[in-house]
Amino acid sequence: MLKTIKSGTEVEILETLTAQVEETVKSILTDVRREGDAAVRRYSETFDRYNPESFRLSQEEIDAAVASLAPDELSALQFSLEQITRFAEAQRSSMHDVEIETLPGVTLGHRHIPIDSVGCYAPGGRYPMVISPFMSVATAKAAGVRRVVACTPPRNGQPHPATVATMALAGADEILVLGGVQALAAMAYGTEDLEPVDFLVGPGNAYVAEAKRQLFGTVGIDLLAGPTEILVVADDTADVEMVATDLLGQAEHGPTSVAVLLTSSERLANSLEAEIERQLSVLATADVAGQAWRDCGQVLLVDSREELVTETDRIASEHVEILTEDPDYFLEHLTNYGSLFLGPETNVAYGDKTIGTNHILPTNRAARYTGGLWAGKFLKTVTYQRCTPEASVVIGENCVKVCDLEGFAAHREQAALRVRRYGDRTPVAK
Repeated sequence: MLKTIKSGTEVEILETLTAQVEETVKSILTDVRREGDAAVRRYSETFDRYNPESFRLSQEEIDAAVASLAPDELSALQFSLEQITRFAEAQRSSMHDVEIETLPGVTLGHRHIPIDSVGCYAPGGRYPMVISPFMSVATAKAAGVRRVVACTPPRNGQPHPATVATMALAGADEILVLGGVQALAAMAYGTEDLEPVDFLVGPGNAYVAEAKRQLFGTVGIDLLAGPTEILVVADDTADVEMVATDLLGQAEHGPTSVAVLLTSSERLANSLEAEIERQLSVLATADVAGQAWRDCGQVLLVDSREELVTETDRIASEHVEILTEDPDYFLEHLTNYGSLFLGPETNVAYGDKTIGTNHILPTNRAARYTGGLWAGKFLKTVTYQRCTPEASVVIGENCVKVCDLEGFAAHREQAALRVRRYGDRTPVAK
């Protein structure tokens, strides 16, 4: 039986998209579509106080950004890039083309074809998301995308060197210092200075997410992601210090970040609040993490391991940490999650930064129907078919009958023509 020890404010996807957000985004998209670079410059100046001669960085500027990193910083970034790329390449290699003879003379198949051009957005709001380009750009390149455009907003009126460096290290073909809705609009519609892309990926604030929603159809999108979420699933073997640390680790993203403890341990449920407060008293980002915990934090108590599974699948969180006696039980039984972290030796920060799985994941219960960003998101699975003349007659005769049932005369004639051309019998016209 589920018991709520602490409840949080209901947080809807994308920081509760209001009519004002929708209208603001719609207006910016319309202006960029109509005016191109002029609108992009106007909004960049308005929102970011940034209006350079060119938003696209030169190779010299990119090289300078990479060179600005200290050797230990560059080494850490290279480590993360290697892990993320290795896993993305393994994902791509798992997807095989298919060809099968379904009937004598009938060959069907599918191919996985990379999207031609992709725009990757790396946010730079409260924290510069330095690792984000590895998740998007490097994964796109591992999937075989020909052209990758990377955009990130300026920080304090200047390009953020570390983010620019990760874009370059990940293999971006074009790097633009451009933020927000105007960046997504420029990539989707194209401007005088930028060829449009076919697909947009990457996290962002409510305006960025709403822009992706409105641009879907003009381009493809990966998913609508944010605000971030963590669900810690724990039993009586869990350590309250670790549980609190991991919850606050996601809560610091922003005041609407959702952090939930789901536990079968009454001891843990009742001791968590004091440990949260102890850690907030010394946490450098306590102003943000504390508000998120107060407004959006939850503690839920259940009676059994089976209920832990049921409630975890109901919540369908972006990140799910399993701190229980037998983590593999949950790997075998859970179905709804963005990414799963099994046992105390791993955690969401690893997934966000260094371990190799992708951190662009579904939120707001979207894990019920989609996974996160991966190599397969950048591939189009397309089908083909061929027939021998004899097989065409077999398929065609049946197709004629189906078309008659549906009343499609021209469709029927496509099939009947092949039967007449390649077979001995001619279907009676209707």
